[in-house]
Amino acid sequence: MVKIILALVTTLFITAAQANVKLYIFDCGHIYFDDVSNFGLTNEDTDVRELFVPCYLIDHPDGKMIWDAGLPLDMVGPRQSDATSWYETSIIEQLSDIGIEPGDIDFAAYSHFHYDHTGAANAFSDATLLIQETEYIAAFHEPESNPVFRPPLYSELVDSTKILLQGDHDVFGDGSVVILSAPGHTPGHQTLKLELESFGPLILSGDLYHFEASRMLRRTPVFNTDPEETLRSMNKVEVIRQESGATFWIEHSLELANSLNLSPYYYE
Repeated sequence: MVKIILALVTTLFITAAQANVKLYIFDCGHIYFDDVSNFGLTNEDTDVRELFVPCYLIDHPDGKMIWDAGLPLDMVGPRQSDATSWYETSIIEQLSDIGIEPGDIDFAAYSHFHYDHTGAANAFSDATLLIQETEYIAAFHEPESNPVFRPPLYSELVDSTKILLQGDHDVFGDGSVVILSAPGHTPGHQTLKLELESFGPLILSGDLYHFEASRMLRRTPVFNTDPEETLRSMNKVEVIRQESGATFWIEHSLELANSLNLSPYYYE
């Protein structure tokens, strides 16, 4: 029987000594665009055309959590010369390189259920899924209304234990890993706030923004579920970032990715 838990949780910002959390970053693909107008930008607003597709592992003393699962696994292989999307080494293989198998993952949370964030979701079907209730309905009951969703990529999650969130959620109860509800890109889009002992507070953007220009100009993609709700989510997350002093990472930024230490290195 599928176990579904409704979670009504308010974000906790705990200032006590934080858990020793490690953050691993994986290269889970690249996407190239000739034209960025679908992102609410003109081609003159930014010269960026290639997006990085990340996956993350959050290793907490009380459990391991996957955040985003990259491009579909059937894309993995050598890059073709004319490819606009490519994915060279699967997240499964990259996890194995640091001694972790899919069955070792306790929680799986996705910023949203677009295909470039759930590509390996079925591999983590044994993990407890942390998903906003609105995203759950959109992904599992109304996928035809969300054309960037690809249900076969997450079909095996139907039988997963799920915690249906209705807002912000403190994953381990100590303020070190907090999911922030940020709808608008999709009905239940969410971002992630981490407290890393050495690095400091960090927010992973999900697809709140795709480009630095999106953030500077407050532009929303034409395919967002609700542009006005997206702007409200931008405001919410930017206030949290400012008040907490958090570093903010736009997940799809290739320039950022090129400046970071990817797995097997980690941030703590």
